[in-house]
Amino acid sequence: MIDDTELLARAEALVAAYTAAKRTIATAESCTGGLVAGLLTAVPGSSAAVERGFVTYSNEAKAEAIGVSMDLIRQHGAVSEPVARAMAAGALANSRADVAVAITGIAGPGGGSAEKPVGLVHFGLAVRDGGVRHVERRYGDLGRAGIRRAAVADALGLLEDALRD
Repeated sequence: MIDDTELLARAEALVAAYTAAKRTIATAESCTGGLVAGLLTAVPGSSAAVERGFVTYSNEAKAEAIGVSMDLIRQHGAVSEPVARAMAAGALANSRADVAVAITGIAGPGGGSAEKPVGLVHFGLAVRDGGVRHVERRYGDLGRAGIRRAAVADALGLLEDALRD
């Protein structure tokens, strides 16, 4: 888990807000490896707000656990807008949650290319009966821990936005 007082405070506020709104969250995480779910579930009482988390690090896990099409992954790559959207939609479809956030990216130190550099992260946000939204971030090479922390912070921001919308 990330030991970060700012992120933990945001997670506490999110859990309280989702609990008050009687809404629940699912996560589908690749490059963050469950850090968002881990941060949220570090909050006492989070079971009222966190429905489940999927760590879909491999392409096969994306397909098997949350129904992302292998053809979609082959066509666009695992780190892409279409796959992030499909991950969020799949997490929602395979859970009882009201909102799902998905993260797929290249945390490094290797694995990047000119087209998809280290620090590229795609997010999906799916809201039941509300569609799927996408956000792309290019953090640059902040180091693996820095990229993962930045991605967790942006995922929390998407979950915060989903309650305001």
